[in-house]
Amino acid sequence: REFRFRKETNNAAIIMKIDKDKQLVILEEEHKDISPDDLKDELPERHYKYEHDDGRVSYPLCFIFSSPVGCRPEQQMMYAGSKNKLVQTVELTKVFEIRNTEDLTEEWLREKLGFFR
Repeated sequence: REFRFRKETNNAAIIMKIDKDKQLVILEEEHKDISPDDLKDELPERHYKYEHDDGRVSYPLCFIFSSPVGCRPEQQMMYAGSKNKLVQTVELTKVFEIRNTEDLTEEWLREKLGFFR
């Protein structure tokens, strides 16, 4: 909730991971000011300022889900189950999934957010 309702207007991100042994989702890193391109570099093999075409500025809370390629089926099930629970708990509406972290670009994110104009 603290992250969701923060007052800053810069782009921020939190990176969470699954602790397989404890079967918990844990906070791995928090970034106070980060671009989509820099975020891409932080993700493993992993609040965005959105300027509308009409000049309006909004700060949508996005959840970008990525699971490591090639992980075992039981781990993929843990990722999928954790994703659903987190989306429900935090009441997220802008949920995007990405398979290849190289695809996480400013253009990709703007395209995804264009649906929510």
